[in-house]
Amino acid sequence: MSLTWNLDNSHSEVQFKIKHMVISTVTGDFLDFSANAKSEDETFQGGEFQFEAKIDSINTKNPQRDEHLKSADFFNAEEFPTMSYTGKLEGDTIKGELTLRGVTKPVNLHAEFGGVIKDPYGNQRSGFELTGELNRKDFGLSWDALTESGGVVVSDKVKLFVNLEFIQQ
Repeated sequence: MSLTWNLDNSHSEVQFKIKHMVISTVTGDFLDFSANAKSEDETFQGGEFQFEAKIDSINTKNPQRDEHLKSADFFNAEEFPTMSYTGKLEGDTIKGELTLRGVTKPVNLHAEFGGVIKDPYGNQRSGFELTGELNRKDFGLSWDALTESGGVVVSDKVKLFVNLEFIQQ
């Protein structure tokens, strides 16, 4: 691989959305994460991507919920402090594997490539909008509760929204 790209954290974000009590959606993000990519050229085809997030940096704008998500009921941040993803771009899909709570499973992400530009400082930059979904129970996040009417409190399906901006090294 001839080109190395490091993440510009100030222009990147990692979000997830999950249904709460079937009727609404809760959005959360990870504030502490890193990523890099290696590619043969600026098309990124066949390029390799690596990503890691610190579980303790989860933020849903509700400190009590965040602490519950960090607990053994969900992410178990004490035993599994990071989640990671590695993948390879093929067409408009990054085919990869997510490791979460010590479990590694295939997760493919739709990749919308924003292209490559030269910034005012002479740096080559590239951008990606990535989307996908996973079943949280596949990774051992199996806490469940039911409402009085029998509906689930937290859905199994988690939607992922990741915006990454890279700077060529």
